[in-house]
Amino acid sequence: MSKSFEQLSDFILTQMRMSHIYQPVMLIELLCREGSASSSQIAKALLSRDGSQVEYYEHITKNMVGKVLTKSRGITSRNKNQYSLIGFEGLTDEEKTQLIELCESSIEEFLDKRKDPWSHRRKSSGYISGTVRYRVLSRAKFRCELCGISAEHKALEVDHIVPRNKGGSDDESNLQSLCYSCNAMKRDTDDTDFRQIKESYEYRKSGCLFCEIPEERVIAENELAYAILDAFPVTEQHTLVIPKRHVEDFFSLYQPERNAIQQLLDERRQVILDSDNTVTGFNVGNNIGEDGGQTIMHCHTHLIPRRKGDMVDARGGVRGVIPDKQKY
Repeated sequence: MSKSFEQLSDFILTQMRMSHIYQPVMLIELLCREGSASSSQIAKALLSRDGSQVEYYEHITKNMVGKVLTKSRGITSRNKNQYSLIGFEGLTDEEKTQLIELCESSIEEFLDKRKDPWSHRRKSSGYISGTVRYRVLSRAKFRCELCGISAEHKALEVDHIVPRNKGGSDDESNLQSLCYSCNAMKRDTDDTDFRQIKESYEYRKSGCLFCEIPEERVIAENELAYAILDAFPVTEQHTLVIPKRHVEDFFSLYQPERNAIQQLLDERRQVILDSDNTVTGFNVGNNIGEDGGQTIMHCHTHLIPRRKGDMVDARGGVRGVIPDKQKY
């Protein structure tokens, strides 16, 4: 028994800590390739083990290429998940070889013209670190934010809401959790020109208090929103989270802005809890429209810390916007 075998087997059996299958797959590839392999070869080995990619291309097969060749062109037939080439039995081996060569030639010609037909996937997805990916999926409770399916039933991907090739950023507020099916459909059908949306993020209204807030009042911010302490607090550390774009109410926010506001609400809540152990609850809410109590017509979300005994009877919480309806 060689020393190398002893070291490697000991590592595999007692030392290797796995968060995924990556380490043993890489070792297998190195062992199968005389001890040396390129990053591309290792990547292909990892890809071959990735069931979510197979599912993704099964979706492409059923809903795109399979549909074209079967329903539109009548070249293939389908029985459940099995496809058959119509007339295959009548082909000679030489004819099959010639047809394969024609297909290969078509691929080469297409690639020569298009150079990199996969660039849309690189531009729209980009590299998302494992940490950020986990936070985005965790925020979505490991469900697709479009159809709601759980990660237990379908592989989830981190998608740029506004694609990178349309000017979208890698900020977490511009990321969402989509299952591979919804992500594929979004890419295939979404031809919206996002340039005007991108420009609208920069809109500020002259004379608006929240569009012209002094920098020294800002206690936290991200790309699309910021937080300040309320000038007339209901309780100590009463915080307002405000979108940077001038937008009148919560229902007019873009999804990335909602994500950005939620991110700051989570952060500020934790800061408040860490700095004040008397806080035992919160009220979170928006006033929308004059009849809803809104006085500044720029969307803002209230984060109001609550403490035991700050009211004689706190039951009913936000129902107190109509005092007679608070108790029930």
